[in-house]
Amino acid sequence: MAQDIEKSDHKEDNNDRLSALYGLTPKVETAIIEAVKEGAVRRLRSLVAPLHPADQADLLERMPTQTAASLVRFLGDHLEAETLTYLDETTREAMVEVIGTKALARQLHDLPTDDAIDIVEELENDALADVLDALSAEDRVLVEEGLSFPEDSAGRLMQREIITVPSFWTVGQTIDFLRSGKTTTEDFYLIFVIDPACKPLGEVPLSKLLCSQRPRRVSEIMESDFRSIPVDMDQEEVAVLFRRYGMVSAGVVDFSDRLVGMITIDDVIDVIDEEAEEDLMALAGVGGSSLRLSIVESMKGRTLWLLVNLFTAILASIVIGIFEATIEQLVALAVLMPIVASMGGNAGTQTVTVAVRAIALRQFDVVSSRNFVFREGFVALLNGLVFAALGGLVSYVWFSSLEISAVMAFAMLANLLIAGLSGALVPLGLLRVGVDPAVASSVFVTTITDVVGFFVFLGLAALYLI
Repeated sequence: MAQDIEKSDHKEDNNDRLSALYGLTPKVETAIIEAVKEGAVRRLRSLVAPLHPADQADLLERMPTQTAASLVRFLGDHLEAETLTYLDETTREAMVEVIGTKALARQLHDLPTDDAIDIVEELENDALADVLDALSAEDRVLVEEGLSFPEDSAGRLMQREIITVPSFWTVGQTIDFLRSGKTTTEDFYLIFVIDPACKPLGEVPLSKLLCSQRPRRVSEIMESDFRSIPVDMDQEEVAVLFRRYGMVSAGVVDFSDRLVGMITIDDVIDVIDEEAEEDLMALAGVGGSSLRLSIVESMKGRTLWLLVNLFTAILASIVIGIFEATIEQLVALAVLMPIVASMGGNAGTQTVTVAVRAIALRQFDVVSSRNFVFREGFVALLNGLVFAALGGLVSYVWFSSLEISAVMAFAMLANLLIAGLSGALVPLGLLRVGVDPAVASSVFVTTITDVVGFFVFLGLAALYLI
């Protein structure tokens, strides 16, 4: 008893320590909600001010839409501009309507260009025009130029605020320049060395700059072996590049190979999170879903895939209907055939998940694709043999029939083998024809395993049992 109490106390202490890492505790959240309901603006602002912008965004996302709108109105210009960058798309769209175009333009001025573009690119044309008109001339040029790049490209992801120096500068000159306050870049990890045409010659990590002697030239300490990202590179490819080479920051070059911006790891983390969420939702057929979507919008997003699944289920039912007479003569078939289909569907989903992840990480080429198919086929064969034996044993114990047991075992083996092969081949085939494997693979694989499972099981039963 004493040990249980001690464990409980230890768990509570651990939870308290974890809660302390976050500014938004349940107690603070409750106090803020009460202040919103009471309209206590001064108290509300004093409660929200110490919160990190990420915590402020988390608070807005968890609140009902009307309560969140009231909070934003009460805060006014006291709402951190950075908070908007942490909001999910649906919540941000609702909050931008509350803020208004003029207030939004004032807040965009305080944000890096990549964050500003991330916000305005979601606006409707009329709202976008109003915001652009309210921006200063300098900010407007940067935002419009960023919007000219393809969506989900490095050009949209990059920030324009970068530190560049000529190659003949010394370490001392560079440090003095950084201390002069003439730069607008707040967070950076690299100093970019450029030529007179603004083309990158090298990179100097900030740590290396600070550890070098002042008289040395930056050309002596710069890293000439660096990777510059093309401005039109897809953001998913950018994420793969950062992950593969452990990059923290990278310069972005335009079509003339001139340095135009940089991408930092915090933006890449957002991309990885976004792409992973997109693939996960697509596999489940609920792409674009959100807790703030209306009932009608949620229904629209899921109806299409349910309709597709309806037709695939009908296809499987047609196969069952072909063997209706066989099932009527042997009730055991109706009992056992869902097992065969279910095992095949689960095995296929396992392989599809592995394949989609490998595709997302760009791990496939001609050789590795072939090896993957053979490997998954061999794994499926081994699993098929194991579960064929188990399925046959269960069938024999259940119905005391060697014939039924043999049919069950062979059908299980065949369906698991087909499930493994289709789970590997379908995503690769969809990728080859330009269809997103995360979206369409599960539908095709489930259909194949259902149809093959029912056909093999009932077909063998019709041939050997009836």
